Amino acid sequence: MVRHQGPILVDTNVILECFRVGSWRALSNGYSVETVEDCMTETQTGFQRRRPEMQIDATQLAATLKAIHPVGDAQRAIVAVRAPDIALDVGERSLWAHALTRNDAWILCGPDKASMRFGVRLGLKDRLIALESLLVNAGHHPKEALKLAYTTKWLEKVLGELFISEGLGRS
Repeated sequence: MVRHQGPILVDTNVILECFRVGSWRALSNGYSVETVEDCMTETQTGFQRRRPEMQIDATQLAATLKAIHPVGDAQRAIVAVRAPDIALDVGERSLWAHALTRNDAWILCGPDKASMRFGVRLGLKDRLIALESLLVNAGHHPKEALKLAYTTKWLEKVLGELFISEGLGRS
């Protein structure tokens, strides 16, 4: 696969997984990684229950991101109207709200099935990418294996299932 040159929008889960396997530096140095304020907040939620290696310093994280975008209620409302039956968490809803305002070549990395369903329903399946693909294309192989939901094989399987369940595979 050709390495993506545009912005990579990441959700909270991707940030946490990168820190867990020691791959954040490879991702943030290899791509223009961006997120939204709500995902930044979520990286700090629950830190008391995380192992020391999973605690993320917000200042250091912010310094390694190309951008952290604010998202307003009006933007989030557009997401709610486009797919009112899909229960996105706050960070994912804000990430999609921001993504829908862009007209550049962004791609989104996030393993949440509701988020992926939203992308499939809106015809944006080709803008979804697995963390594993990004790391491989950056020439990085984590010492610790990624959890299944961050692998390319899992993403392809779930996207196929969602495509069919959304009725998009019918002629």
